[in-house]
Amino acid sequence: MNEQELFQLIKSEYLPDLIKSEEQFASFDCSSKESNLYIELKCRYTHYDDLLIEKSKYARLMGEARSKSMIPMYINSTPEGVWAFNLNEVDIIWEFRDDLPMTTEFENNERVTKVVGYLPIRKGRQLC
Repeated sequence: MNEQELFQLIKSEYLPDLIKSEEQFASFDCSSKESNLYIELKCRYTHYDDLLIEKSKYARLMGEARSKSMIPMYINSTPEGVWAFNLNEVDIIWEFRDDLPMTTEFENNERVTKVVGYLPIRKGRQLC
């Protein structure tokens, strides 16, 4: 599943008012005014029981959601399902990880160190 397919799934099954961010490199991918959600989407092509989130993306999402009085959500798909996390309700332990790709969706395959945390899928809500 790619992000467009994930967006369409969420819009058709859960949030009919879902709208995409107008900016290509925004800190969020979509939002729902009716449900007051500010959402980052992520698609993983391998299943993990603990889903990675970058601290820099988390901080931007949290800050912007807070400034708009919205709920920050992280919705992640893997080949085994889709999980949603209300980031206001999870505690994340941050760590440095070496040798991570600078980006995952673009051709830049430079390896860098990032600060990341993990969201256990058992603490998320499985959507499908």
